[in-house]
Amino acid sequence: MNYQQFISPETQFYQLSEPFALESREVLSGVQVAYRTWGTLNAARDNAVLVCHALTGSADVDRWWEPLLGSGRSLDIDLDFIICSNILGSCYGTTGATSIDPKTGTSYGSTFPRITIRDMVRLQAVLLEGLQVRSLKFVIGGSLGGMQVLEWAILYPEKVSAIAIIAASGCHSAWCIGLSEAQRQAIYADPNWQNGSYSRQPAQGLATARMMAMSLYRSWASFSDRFGRQTDEATFEIVNYLRHQGQKFVDRFDANTYITLTHAMDSHDIAHHADYNVVLKRIHQPALIVAISSDGLYPPIEQEELATLIPNATLAWLQSTHGHDAFLMDMTALNNLVVQFRDSLQPSESMHCFSAAPF
Repeated sequence: MNYQQFISPETQFYQLSEPFALESREVLSGVQVAYRTWGTLNAARDNAVLVCHALTGSADVDRWWEPLLGSGRSLDIDLDFIICSNILGSCYGTTGATSIDPKTGTSYGSTFPRITIRDMVRLQAVLLEGLQVRSLKFVIGGSLGGMQVLEWAILYPEKVSAIAIIAASGCHSAWCIGLSEAQRQAIYADPNWQNGSYSRQPAQGLATARMMAMSLYRSWASFSDRFGRQTDEATFEIVNYLRHQGQKFVDRFDANTYITLTHAMDSHDIAHHADYNVVLKRIHQPALIVAISSDGLYPPIEQEELATLIPNATLAWLQSTHGHDAFLMDMTALNNLVVQFRDSLQPSESMHCFSAAPF
């Protein structure tokens, strides 16, 4: 499939001039980063805001978070230089499983190496150096995006003034790891999935994985209110909805990318062999932690833990019946929470430049 059709015409591309080393010690050559920007970088180069997208998202913040983007909103295009890049491993323009492996001349497919959240963040840092961004006023993201935000605060503490972590945890739980593995096994079990790729369509394994995920992204109340036990002449409306979502996903996303990114999420642990509590207590930036009342995937107890352990954290509640996906649905309420938090911040007086030193 040609995933270029899903890349916005406004997307820009940054080509790394040097090989990019992963935490696994494997090295990627010819790495490309797809990204978009809004607003203008000021002369001091210190008004940048980084948005980190979720698992199957993209750099197109204006498509999936439009109510947060604009004058006077959380992502203020009059004041901020807003950046969002497609993450490492993406199938939307940044190097990933659908990219051409320079060693073979064919796409990586299932041979694309294992990556981590830290790898994603380190690549974003390379992009920001290339764009000559001096410092970040704010880093924000939900779900997988929130995991990246945490790593930004830990890996580059002197470069980030404030953070917002939405519906995410400090480490991936056994609950989430198990659910991701079940989704991957749905792909592997598809008879059309052979030797790391689909030999022919339909890609039912990927569709099934998406159906499972969509059920986890919502809640009992959300599905009950929207679908109940409604039927058409053939089946329940909830069944039709999930089948439709599965097929839509097959039409726009790559199975090896999904496998790569879910494995990366499984690896998420900000402690990285250190003491978890100590690492969180070292985060010094003002932090907004947003918990979703009905989130069954990253339950509020995980955000409460972050807010308790991060010294300068504020816990805010997004009250919603929509489950984990509320941060992509109840966006007006989310925007209000973020605006209130950003309005409470004082400008940082001592931010350092991005260093050209190796990561």
